Amino acid sequence: MKRIAVFASGHGSNFQAILEQIKKGFIPASIGLCITNNPEAGVIEIAEANGIPVKICPPKDYSDSHAFNQAILAALIEAEIDYIILAGYLKLIGRQIVDRYSNKIINIHPALLPSFGGKGMYGHHVHEAVFNRGVKLSGATVHLVNNKYDAGPIVLQKSVSIEDAISDEEIAKRVLKIEHEIFPQAVKLLVENRLEVNGLRVTIKGEQIVGDD
Repeated sequence: MKRIAVFASGHGSNFQAILEQIKKGFIPASIGLCITNNPEAGVIEIAEANGIPVKICPPKDYSDSHAFNQAILAALIEAEIDYIILAGYLKLIGRQIVDRYSNKIINIHPALLPSFGGKGMYGHHVHEAVFNRGVKLSGATVHLVNNKYDAGPIVLQKSVSIEDAISDEEIAKRVLKIEHEIFPQAVKLLVENRLEVNGLRVTIKGEQIVGDD
């Protein structure tokens, strides 16, 4: 069975969604490690309650970004991790990690990329920008990770109407529901080696899957 590491910086709702689908047998993998840059992250409690090892890596504890990412890479290798899942992780993944896990890292973004992506576009910043721009649709995107923010090949996307949304908080709630639907699907596709990558295009081998609710 493949071993995944989940990186998270916040409450861990996507971590929880993935964990639930693993327990149901929908995702044929185990979570071998949880990594966070935030000692106060809620994901720590979820991981520890489920017996999942946690590595807390505050960037300030390292001399520079290279040393920070090298420590994370060493932890991944020690835990024999096959794939990396970024579930609300707010740090750019170091080149040494991206190179080691080429096309084996996926991220969830709370908008329809390539719109409303890039450096600084995360969490409420995304939903605020979407609301202020007055777009009629938002949604979530799962993409493979490269060395630029939100620029890797797109795996899955799903949209939701926000035409009648009255606040960015309401948009956030609608999009989070979408995230919890498509992220476990994308993790399943990744660990089953069903993604074919050609430049920035991703095709899925076999039939499209439907999440196990």
